[in-house]
Amino acid sequence: MFVYILFFLPILIISILKEEWYPLFFRMARGWSIFILFGMGFIPVVKREVKYKKGMSYMFVANHTSMTDIMLMLYVSKSPFVFVGKKELGKIPLFGFFYKRTCILVDRNNPKSRRAVFDTAQRKLNLGYSVCIFPEGGVPDDESILLDEFKDGAFRLAIEHNIPIAPMTFHDNKKRFSYTFFSGGPGKMRVKCHGLIPTKILKMEDKRMLRMQTREIILNELENPSL
Repeated sequence: MFVYILFFLPILIISILKEEWYPLFFRMARGWSIFILFGMGFIPVVKREVKYKKGMSYMFVANHTSMTDIMLMLYVSKSPFVFVGKKELGKIPLFGFFYKRTCILVDRNNPKSRRAVFDTAQRKLNLGYSVCIFPEGGVPDDESILLDEFKDGAFRLAIEHNIPIAPMTFHDNKKRFSYTFFSGGPGKMRVKCHGLIPTKILKMEDKRMLRMQTREIILNELENPSL
């Protein structure tokens, strides 16, 4: 990771100087993700029920089990999107420098920070980008949990901004590279890109239904793999 960032450091720094130049940074980030995934012996296998349209904004959501989830999400979508993630990740040396300048950061213990996410997301959507949130809010400490409960954030944003939910299921990330050190190994990383869930006719009081519907789609795929 650090070798790739250092090698392309000048271009990466230029790409974050203006918000309008984010697509250049995104292309570099995708290159980084491909470099990391294949370099570690992980082979993405993607099955799609939908083809994401260029110029259309989505709310990408997926189960969260591994440090490779970010790389795999970048691999799957070719159109620029912005992560909503924990503020704490901005403290990681070098990686955190770019993370703070390209992602929407949220301090979950600060209500003002959570509200600010909506304003920042609107600005990114106005520029034609999509948004990505892992709705479990983090990786469960208990690795036996197949899929943790979802939080409301992604679904509130999707309804607020009238963008469809684009659910994905990551099957093998925990097995390949979990948060338990010295575990996992090379092999396939299966991804199921589910059909879109529209939100244009939904109201904010429907967020619980939307959250449960999305979680059920991902959970069903985890329990009954289609690839």
